[in-house]
Amino acid sequence: MPEPKHLDGEPGSLGTLLRAALPVVPGVNQLPGIRKGPASAFTGLAYAREGVVAERSRVDAYAAVCGFPRKDVVPLTYPHMLAFPLHMAIMSDADFPYPAIGMVHVENTITAHRAIAVGEALDVTTSVGAPRPHAKGVLLDFVTTVTGEGATAWESTSIYLRRGRTIDGDPAPGLMVPDAPTGGVEWRLPADLGRTYAAVSGDANPIHLYPLTAKALGFPRQIAHGMWTKARSIAAIENRLPAAVTVEVAFKKPVFLPGTVAYAARRDDAGWTFALTSPKDGSPHLLGRTR
Repeated sequence: MPEPKHLDGEPGSLGTLLRAALPVVPGVNQLPGIRKGPASAFTGLAYAREGVVAERSRVDAYAAVCGFPRKDVVPLTYPHMLAFPLHMAIMSDADFPYPAIGMVHVENTITAHRAIAVGEALDVTTSVGAPRPHAKGVLLDFVTTVTGEGATAWESTSIYLRRGRTIDGDPAPGLMVPDAPTGGVEWRLPADLGRTYAAVSGDANPIHLYPLTAKALGFPRQIAHGMWTKARSIAAIENRLPAAVTVEVAFKKPVFLPGTVAYAARRDDAGWTFALTSPKDGSPHLLGRTR
C-alpha cells in the first residue's frame, strides 16, 4: 500500500462532490486529472487526516438524527463521519479506477477498541487495495483506522460493490446472518430523512435527497443511507453493548423514503443479532450481528 495522501480542503465541500460526479459526465471524464486509469493497473490508494477533533456540536447533531443519547463519548458509528471524507477523496482521485457515482455500500464492519471521548483529537487513515471479484462486478474494501493517544481506538471496513465487468478469481461469500429476527417495532421514516442525515454526515449522494435526484440515478424515489440504518439499529441496543465491540452488517434491499421498517434484535451467547425488515413481507433491508 502506498504512503497515504493528506486530505486538502474542507471535508465534504462542494468541490469534493463535484470531483466525485465529473467522471460520469461524457467528455469531461476524459480530461486530465479527471480521467480514470485502468482497473487492471490499480493496486491501492490511501488518504489520511491528522488531529481531527470529534466536536461536541457535530457529535450531538449526529446523535440526535440517529437516535443515540447525548454522552461524553461518541456513538459507536460516529468515527465513520470522520472517515467518510477520506472515502470520497479516494473515489475522486484520478488513480482510483471507478467513479464514485454508482458505488454501492454492501457491507460494513466496525470494531471499537475503546470509547472515544467527545473533543478527543484523532488521526484517521483510510486505504483501499485492489478490487476483488463479485458475481455482479467487483468489490473494494475501504479500511479505516482511527488512532488516539498513541494506539488504535477504532477500525472499520466498508465494502463497496461496483457493478459491471468482474475480474478473475472466485468470489468470496458475503456476510451471513442466519436466523436473523423479523418483525419487532415499526419505525416510520420521513421523506426528508436522507437530507437530514446528509446535513450531519456530509454524505449528500443524490440518491438520498429528493425523488427527482434519485430517479436520475435509477431509483423510483430517494432511499435512506445505509449507515443511518446501521447507526439507528445500534442506537436501539447501545446501552447493552460493551465499549469494546465488533458490529457487522450487510445492506440488502434499499429503504425507500418515506417508508416504514420493522426492527428486531435478539441476544444470545455470542452477542446480538438484529435486522431491519419490511413489515409487509419480512424481506430484509439490513442484517447485523455483534461480537
